[in-house]
Amino acid sequence: MSVQLLYFAWLRARIGRGEEELELPPAVRDVAGLLEFLRSRGGRYAEALADLSVVRVAVNQDYVERDHPVRGGDEVAIFPPVTGG
Repeated sequence: MSVQLLYFAWLRARIGRGEEELELPPAVRDVAGLLEFLRSRGGRYAEALADLSVVRVAVNQDYVERDHPVRGGDEVAIFPPVTGG
């Protein structure tokens, strides 16, 4: 299954790209599995996603929890917590 990944803020800088289309292995069924798969790619991915407690995810522009399913064709945005005032 193929998904569109979007990276924002310092995650974008650490990974070195803002977006990519990626074919996921069949074992990746939810957001938690996706994040672990990305970390397992090593290098910049492992560094950027070392502390998942500071990573938020949206699937198809809706904030989701780690157990949210990931399906082919989904747009998955990965970003640090948003602050503002």
